[in-house]
Amino acid sequence: MTAHEATPAIDENLVLLEMVGRVAVIRLNRPRQMNALNDALMDALGLALLACEQDDGVGAIVITGNDKAFAAGADIAAMRGWDYMDVFKSNYITRNWETLRNVRKPVIAAVAGYALGGGCELAMACDILIAADNAVFGLPELKLAVIPGAGGTQRLPRAISKAKAMDMCMTARNMDADEAERSGLVSRVVAAGRLMDEAMAVAQTIAGFSLPSMMAVKEAINRACESSLSEGMLFERRQLHALFATEDLKEGMNAFLERRAAVFRHR
Repeated sequence: MTAHEATPAIDENLVLLEMVGRVAVIRLNRPRQMNALNDALMDALGLALLACEQDDGVGAIVITGNDKAFAAGADIAAMRGWDYMDVFKSNYITRNWETLRNVRKPVIAAVAGYALGGGCELAMACDILIAADNAVFGLPELKLAVIPGAGGTQRLPRAISKAKAMDMCMTARNMDADEAERSGLVSRVVAAGRLMDEAMAVAQTIAGFSLPSMMAVKEAINRACESSLSEGMLFERRQLHALFATEDLKEGMNAFLERRAAVFRHR
């Protein structure tokens, strides 16, 4: 894989951004700190995500870490001396962690090893979560007399259940990959040695479809988590109607009727 030429400069010491076809791979790169998520890393991740969002050549994004850790949590050493005004005035978390929420393209988390605290929250913020069989998930913040603050208490009960979320957060226990799949936290589990192959295969499949249609699917499913059924159904219907204005929908239907592969232009 080679770095994509169209993306702006980012801190290559903290994230590695590479392209394979229409798939962007963003690798968290603080191996000595188990990819602990400090402000600098989240700034770099945000820049990489925005670069991918603005690049017409990107159809899907994969975020990953290394074999030992996706991300073992927020950087506690960096946070230890902060007080209320430090986090309030700097808009801690909202300022850079929330960049992922504004990405309209599909984002896949490929998780091996530890995904704890902020690492678990980052993975949950992605659209699809593929886990290696050695992945470990947890929200152990109560051990430090703090609570999850990057969406953990909100996304976890939506992904699994209130009971499971209470159990994980209140006992600070970890969840292995098999339990995470049974609970609905992860999309699929694969052997550790096949993690990136599986993630890339999924991403390449996604990137091969019409991007406007894929973005509409993402928006509709996200709306389902934040609205009533009737409001969600109306939103879905309007998204469907809007796609009849795209070139790709016409190409897809014509290709189906002509028994040939569709060639999408993402328009």
